[in-house]
Amino acid sequence: MNWFSASAGALRDTPPSRPWRPSPLLYGAAAVHVAGVGAMLTHPGSMIPALAGIAATHAAMCAGGLWPRSTWLGPNLLQLPPAAHDCVALTFDDGPNPALTPRVLDLLDQHGARATFFCIGERAAAHPALVREIIRRGHAVENHSMHHRLHFSLFGPGRMLRDISAAQQVLGDITGQAPRFFRAPAGLRNPFLEPVLCRLGLQLAAWTRRGFDTRCGDIAARVAQRLTGKLAGRDILLLHDGNPGVDPAGNPHCITVLPDLLAAIDRAGLRCVTLRAAVEAVEAVESGHADSRTGQSPTN
Repeated sequence: MNWFSASAGALRDTPPSRPWRPSPLLYGAAAVHVAGVGAMLTHPGSMIPALAGIAATHAAMCAGGLWPRSTWLGPNLLQLPPAAHDCVALTFDDGPNPALTPRVLDLLDQHGARATFFCIGERAAAHPALVREIIRRGHAVENHSMHHRLHFSLFGPGRMLRDISAAQQVLGDITGQAPRFFRAPAGLRNPFLEPVLCRLGLQLAAWTRRGFDTRCGDIAARVAQRLTGKLAGRDILLLHDGNPGVDPAGNPHCITVLPDLLAAIDRAGLRCVTLRAAVEAVEAVESGHADSRTGQSPTN
């Protein structure tokens, strides 16, 4: 039995794997490669246009990987499901951070808000009690890779699988529940990611808008404006409790921005929910409809 099979079997509530369906871009790129190679073999004079076509498909795949909100390489959650029209999802990346995550949790408690924390596996392993505290307070912990390498998008499929599944194992062991969402480091990826996520039963999640709160020197109002300027139901908002930027006074953005952001969400009549809760609510309704059509009772 290989390492992946052994570790995945140890997780509780492990998401089931799902079939990989190549995106239209990948189908198109494969067709261009086959046609280009065939043209070069049968018509040597066509080499330059054939190579140009192949290069164009590679450029398109690179662009899709460098654009965090792209769906060119596969499914990517950019908004909550339509049923969550009166909700938003606050998401925090790069933690847990013992200096800031507890303060973020306190601010969320004050507003009765729930959030999703995309945790780095090795940081979670260093601070397991803090990860469990996130869960205890009603929030969700999801997968943000094991090591958060800046060159994650250059990984091959084997290394990508090892990195993500290692974080899946660590986070599942600490919380008792396997993550079901993955966010790529810096949002950057390559065509190998979606097949790996399918194998692990994970879903890629990006965001609707971000505050760019890792930048240093911005004032809190500017960061908040990026998040609230077009605030609407179903938004997924990105902040960082790990590696945050600081304002001119040296205060971390996640602490200075969050109170006004939560107040703006309250004024808009929106509720903060976790990604997991929003998606599972829809799944429960769909499952109930399916059961009613088959005459079976929904399961709890």
